[in-house]
Amino acid sequence: MEDQYVVGRNPVLELLKSDKQIDKLYILKGELHGSINKIIGIAKDKKIIIQQVDKRKLDSMADGNAHQGVAALVTGFEYSNIDEILDKARSMDQSPFVVILDGIEDTHNLGAIIRTAECAGVHGIIIPNRRSAMVNQTVFKTSAGAALHMSIAIVNNISNTIDELKDKGLWVYGADMDGENYHFNTSITGAVAMVIGNEGKGLSRLVKEKCDVLVKIPMFGKISSLNASNAASILIYEVVRQNYEKEE
Repeated sequence: MEDQYVVGRNPVLELLKSDKQIDKLYILKGELHGSINKIIGIAKDKKIIIQQVDKRKLDSMADGNAHQGVAALVTGFEYSNIDEILDKARSMDQSPFVVILDGIEDTHNLGAIIRTAECAGVHGIIIPNRRSAMVNQTVFKTSAGAALHMSIAIVNNISNTIDELKDKGLWVYGADMDGENYHFNTSITGAVAMVIGNEGKGLSRLVKEKCDVLVKIPMFGKISSLNASNAASILIYEVVRQNYEKEE
């Protein structure tokens, strides 16, 4: 994967705290106050090359995102695989909790889902290698740096991946308007994979058929569906709630 830029103060701080390779740090000329000083201090401790540049240079690196006077050049994002995600859960002595994204195309949605998933303790996210947003600087920015701490796997076929996860003992739940029950009336505990569909089309037909259970979120307004990242947040934290209550 090609090198890319991580922009914004919080994402760059999270990057500096991680073990990711940083090739160079770019700081806006004259922008030497507030959290920028903390960023520069950590970068110096790590012996990262720091260069002051003008606003036009940073704007080009940010590609439309708010850079807040800082950008970091990093090697391409390192994706995980399914076994690594499950091993991560095992090493923590926890039941695997995986989020599968069936064709999320908007990078802002992907970033927002990653942020929620990381906060909720999800062990990994699975995305398809076609017709899907990939991790880029917009995702880094939207996730507030959470993408650096989340295991994300790319697979060729979501349907086959669901079969693989079932074979490994996970129960697969799909978010769908035609679900049998509301999410809060469905037991979602243990080893769980939660599938979130495309922003417009929802779950693909085959993926929907592969899910063990389809759950729905109640809708009482004139708009019939939620943004994908909002729906993901509700369902992810429903899993957290149920597992928490089970431990009590």
